[in-house]
Amino acid sequence: MKERLDQIKAEAIRQIEASDALEKLNEIRVNYLGKKGELTAVLKSMKDVAPEDRPKVGQFVNETREEIEKVLEECRVKMERALRESKMKAEVIDVTLPAGKNTMGHRHPNTIALEEVERIFVGMGYEVVEGPEIEKDYYNFEALNIPEGHPAKDEQDTFYITGDILLRSQTSPTQVHEMEKGHLPIRMLAPGRVFRSDEVDATHSPSFHQIEGLVIDKNITFADLKGTLAVFAKELFGESTEVKFRPHHFQFTEPSAEMDVSCYKCGGRGCRFCKGSGWIEILGCGMVHPHVLQMSGIDPEKYTGFAFGIGLERIALLKYEIDDMRLLYENDIRFLKQF
Repeated sequence: MKERLDQIKAEAIRQIEASDALEKLNEIRVNYLGKKGELTAVLKSMKDVAPEDRPKVGQFVNETREEIEKVLEECRVKMERALRESKMKAEVIDVTLPAGKNTMGHRHPNTIALEEVERIFVGMGYEVVEGPEIEKDYYNFEALNIPEGHPAKDEQDTFYITGDILLRSQTSPTQVHEMEKGHLPIRMLAPGRVFRSDEVDATHSPSFHQIEGLVIDKNITFADLKGTLAVFAKELFGESTEVKFRPHHFQFTEPSAEMDVSCYKCGGRGCRFCKGSGWIEILGCGMVHPHVLQMSGIDPEKYTGFAFGIGLERIALLKYEIDDMRLLYENDIRFLKQF
């Protein structure tokens, strides 16, 4: 039995000393000292040993185990030390090299423009309100005085999910939700993403952003609308900016208008930027239609209001002199790093 134990010990030590990886040491430990290892097999054969010899054989087994474990531990420590030294040499830091620079992100041009618009209107007492991008047909059209079968619904090129559910084509439904709450007066700004079935080109996208404003109170007139938007234009484009209102038609406002601002590049004299006209169209606006007020539970005899809608991308394109809307969505780092 002792000869067998000596053979097991000698073979184990030979394998340990020939090992070149920690994984192999673990395999040797399992093969010789594990539950199904060589020494465990010897212990299981103790039943064949004479009773008077069992204590001596048990002592031999324990001594063999201790010697194998000792050699294993010495070899493990030696390997780990060598690995650590090798790693330290490979990962040495040259303090004379230039420090690495972290690339920091920053706000998108759309975000910069939106924050500027929000700052202006919040400064005038407006509240920023957000609404769902998936809307009911009623809130996107009917509550805005666009009934079933009206041609304006076809002009919107809307993405319908079901017959009654759609991706909103404007942020006006957010205004309707606020009016239905009945908390008057209202001074709100509704920014958000909208969706229309447009072909992608330099000035169109199936997904873009709108900023719509709404004021409802007693004795609100078109003069309030003009004064508010004139202040907004001066804050956004400069103190010398002038505004011009042209009659237009929107189904949910009456009277309606489109607002132009004097070209801030040439001061209204005419240039390539304003196509020689001296003016740049910027938004649509008007007095809230009495029927829209009625449908939202507001008495048009007591309350009036005005609304306006601005394309966020249009603001960004004008303010930063970008000539192609697609640049805002292509995520070209060379373009975005300019802002």
